[in-house]
Amino acid sequence: AFDAIGRRPAVLEAAAVFQRELSVIAARGRDGAVAVYPLGENVHKNGVLKTTTAPAAVDPATQGRAEQIAAAVLDGLDYIGVMGIELFDMGEGELLVNEVAPRVHNTGHWTQDGCVCDQFEQHVRAVVGWPLGPTNAHARIEMTNLLGAEVEDWRALAAQPDARLHLYGKHDARPGRKMAHINRIL
Repeated sequence: AFDAIGRRPAVLEAAAVFQRELSVIAARGRDGAVAVYPLGENVHKNGVLKTTTAPAAVDPATQGRAEQIAAAVLDGLDYIGVMGIELFDMGEGELLVNEVAPRVHNTGHWTQDGCVCDQFEQHVRAVVGWPLGPTNAHARIEMTNLLGAEVEDWRALAAQPDARLHLYGKHDARPGRKMAHINRIL
């Protein structure tokens, strides 16, 4: 593999045998205040996020550990705004950071219909210096990405009483491309 990339500098990641992927959406305001949403549990299909269910079925210690990790990352980077942090649940309470996304994140789209203050509003609040909003969930949500041609079923999906459809307005529905998502209350 090293020869295939022309022996250029690279990072080799070790394989991680994890039980599931979790994600935490967190915000840090201009005043250093941190607000963390409940964890989401992610399922991928063909390397692309398919669903996030939140709040995830985790014990309070796991939620607390994720909150500590999120606060440490946000504070350590002196970051202002919303950030998504994906975590591998290694079992026995161990969480391993898999990805840091310095923006509102697809795994946080469930907050649009599951929280009073969603991640988009929270990002604006953080950036402009307003107090951060509440992050508690008022419903358990399953967010499902519509990939490629799946978006063509939007009319039928929008007619479902338990579904909230969020279209992205993209014109080209290429295979695997995130075109929209649906939030369902569980």
